[in-house]
Amino acid sequence: MIRIDMSGKSVLITGGTKGIGLAAALVFGRAGARTYLTYKWGSDDFTPLYDLFKKNNAAPPLLFQADVAIPEDTDALLQDVKKHEKRIDIFISNVGVAQRARSLRDYRKRSLYRTLDYSTWPLIEYTKKIHEVFDCYPRHIVGISSDGPDHFYSGYDYVAASKALLEFFAKYLSVHLFEEGSRVNIIRFGPVNTESFSLVFGKEFFDFLKEQGVPEEMFITTENCGETVFALCSGLLDAVNGQIITADKGMSFRDNMMMRYLKEKEKKKKMERNG
Repeated sequence: MIRIDMSGKSVLITGGTKGIGLAAALVFGRAGARTYLTYKWGSDDFTPLYDLFKKNNAAPPLLFQADVAIPEDTDALLQDVKKHEKRIDIFISNVGVAQRARSLRDYRKRSLYRTLDYSTWPLIEYTKKIHEVFDCYPRHIVGISSDGPDHFYSGYDYVAASKALLEFFAKYLSVHLFEEGSRVNIIRFGPVNTESFSLVFGKEFFDFLKEQGVPEEMFITTENCGETVFALCSGLLDAVNGQIITADKGMSFRDNMMMRYLKEKEKKKKMERNG
């Protein structure tokens, strides 16, 4: 097995204290990288988080309370990071806000703009400001997306739109920063059992998938997500640039009506045989 040594590397992850961001931070930390994680809400008691890093033999992170939609927070964050680093090698834009729209009557321009402020624009804003503060761009820039732009999820209208725009900007960003030596990519994850996912779709979603015959091993975990982010920033995949990469264990291919139909048909045959 190839072991990637990230000693000496600095990694900034927005929304890094939970879910996919935290899982990625743990992988980078185990590889020796120094991680800087932002958060907006939640308890100030991060003892369990530090214990988790210790348990995983990962270098402890530095945490910063910063709202990605407030420029002053971004400025203060980067100045704080500069006290420790000469550059930011890896930037992971992970924050997203889920404004729900249950029907057309719920559509509001301000709700769309708020979602863009959190789920789309930080990829651009942070990248620009990192250059202003450190006089160089990150070597690897990764935006976290979902399969929402290509799939229907109830109430996911605004988020899907923001993720589609995130992917669009990332492609152009990869062109603008190519001569700088940066690699810019987006990872689309399928449904991941995180706190934010449950807030939008409910905790019963994965139970429903199991009832529909989707095997549990098809579900992508936060650990899988973190490993995927790490791999893309490892240096081994630097030929990949300006790409939208789907990581979902093939669920988008297998989880379709035909699969469900065949499963249901098989159940009926078994019932008839046991009749």
